[in-house]
Amino acid sequence: MNDAFGSAHRAHASTEGVAHLLPAYAGLLLLDELRNLGKLLGDVERPFVIVSGGAKVEDKVGVLENLGSRADTVLIGGKMAAELAAQRPLEGVPVALPTDVVAANAFEADAELRVVDAEAVPDGWLGLDIGPRTREEFSRLIAGARTVFWNGPMGVFEWPRFAEGTLAVARAVAECDGFTVVGGGDSVRAVHEAGVAERISWISTGGGASLELLEGRELPGVAAIPA
Repeated sequence: MNDAFGSAHRAHASTEGVAHLLPAYAGLLLLDELRNLGKLLGDVERPFVIVSGGAKVEDKVGVLENLGSRADTVLIGGKMAAELAAQRPLEGVPVALPTDVVAANAFEADAELRVVDAEAVPDGWLGLDIGPRTREEFSRLIAGARTVFWNGPMGVFEWPRFAEGTLAVARAVAECDGFTVVGGGDSVRAVHEAGVAERISWISTGGGASLELLEGRELPGVAAIPA
């Protein structure tokens, strides 16, 4: 009985190997994950908004390419925004990048900070959160959506001075009247810290497993279970 969706993307003995030797079944959580995440891959209610953040484009570019082309808007925050703007535009994906950021003069929790236009970050400074204009615009688009998928913080969420963008997104997702899915450790933590977790349609327990499923990849731990 496999109920470990968070490990279903790994071809380990406990997730994939044993299923070839003994009768194998999907647990209730695994079935719920596949059903709820699967809704994002089918016909969705629109507007369909994806929110993606975090530090590495490589971790999520597969989802953005596969799922993003079906979205009405893809909101990008965190370090991903700077990397996408500078290095890797996504063909056919309706990306919206921050217009302003909270910049700091060092990668430190107590660094000097200021709000600047996203394209006017001073030399040597770092954008560590989305700015107030971006929070307002992202929140408006999210709250008005009918389907939302969010994975990844909007900045250095673990430092309170740079957490407001992520918390604003958490509150906006909760205000959405449509179907909402949140995945990824920081995003899940944010909806709990904002006190809105019970207002999210589905909070996924899988980080890498969720992303690989939404990329359109086969999960070994799921494929090994007979239909």
